Amino acid sequence: MSDRIPVAVLGATGAVGQRFVQLLAAHPWFEVAELVASERSAGRAYRDAVAWRLPGDPGAAGALPVAALGTPLRSRLLFSGLDSAVAGAAEAAYAAAGCAVVSNARNHRMADDVPLLVPEVNAAHLAALDAQRRRTGGGYVVTNPNCSVVGLVLPLGALDAAFGVREVTVVTLQALSGAGYPGVASLDVADNVIPFIGGGEEEKIESEPRKILGTWSGESFALAELSISASVHRVNVVDGHTLAAFVRLGREVDPEAAREALRSFRGEPQELGLPSAPEQPIHVLEAADRPQPRLDRDRERGMSVSVGRVRRDARYHLRFEALVHNTIRGAAGAAILNAELLRARRLLPD
Repeated sequence: MSDRIPVAVLGATGAVGQRFVQLLAAHPWFEVAELVASERSAGRAYRDAVAWRLPGDPGAAGALPVAALGTPLRSRLLFSGLDSAVAGAAEAAYAAAGCAVVSNARNHRMADDVPLLVPEVNAAHLAALDAQRRRTGGGYVVTNPNCSVVGLVLPLGALDAAFGVREVTVVTLQALSGAGYPGVASLDVADNVIPFIGGGEEEKIESEPRKILGTWSGESFALAELSISASVHRVNVVDGHTLAAFVRLGREVDPEAAREALRSFRGEPQELGLPSAPEQPIHVLEAADRPQPRLDRDRERGMSVSVGRVRRDARYHLRFEALVHNTIRGAAGAAILNAELLRARRLLPD
C-alpha cells in the first residue's frame, strides 16, 4: 500500500485534466486514485476514454475506471480541471461533502471566502478557509488564477512588495493549448493573430490580480487599489503565454533595482521546499530577445515565470516581457502547488 494521499481528478479527460494526471504520476505526496469525467466516459478504462494529447502515455492511471461527475468519491482531495459550464455546482457539491477541491476553473475565483491563490504571493489568504468551512460545513474550494494572470501576478507581487504597484497595462500573446482541444481551427490561426479570446479573458486579467494582491479582512477580501487594462491575443504557439507589461510603481525605480527585486523574490513554497515549487519563481533573462516560448517555457519544469527586457518607460515607470507555461504553472501545476501548501499547513481533510 502506498503512503501517498489518494486524490481524484475531476474533468480527467480534458486538456487540464490530462496535465493533472501527467504531473501527479510520480508525485511524492499524492497518488491518483480516482478519475472523473462526463457520462459518456463513465465505466471505461481511462486509457480508452481519453484522447491523450501529451507526450508519453497516462501510465498507471490508464487502467483506472472513469467515474461520472457527481459520483461519491473516497478521495478527500480533488483536483478540478472541469469546464466552467459544470464546475461551479459540481465543486460546491463536493466541498459540501467535506472534500478539499483545488480548482483550475474560474467559477469560484472571485467568491467572498474562496482563496485565489498564488502561494509565493498571497499564502496568507488561506485564512479565508475558516469562514468558508463554516459556510460549507467542512469542505472547501481553493482556486488558482487564469493562466495568463499567474505570469503577470508573480512579477507584480515581487514589484509590489518592493516598491508598490499602482497601474498596469498588459498585452498577452496566448498559446493554442489555452483553448483546449480541439481548440482553435487551424485555418483561423495559421498565418494569423486573433485579437480576441472569449470567456471574459480580458476581464479576468483585469480583476483577478486585484484580489491576489489584496487583503483578507477576516470576513471578506479587500481588492488592491490597482488599475489594470488588458488586451489579449491568440497566437500560433503550442504552449507558453507571453505578456508585455507596462507598470506604474509607487515611486521611480532604476531598472536594475527592479531586476534585483524580481530575481530575489521568494515565498512560502521555497521556504518549505514544496515538491513542485521552483527554486526561483522568477527568472530574469538578460538577452535582448528573451523570453521566448520555445526556449523558456519549460524552465524549472514549467513552474517558474521568465521575465526579460526590464526597462524604463516614458509614461509608466517600467515595462517588461514575461512568459508562463500556461498548462503547467498557469493551470495544473499551479493547483498542485496549492495542494502542497495545504498539506504543509495541515489543512487537508482527514
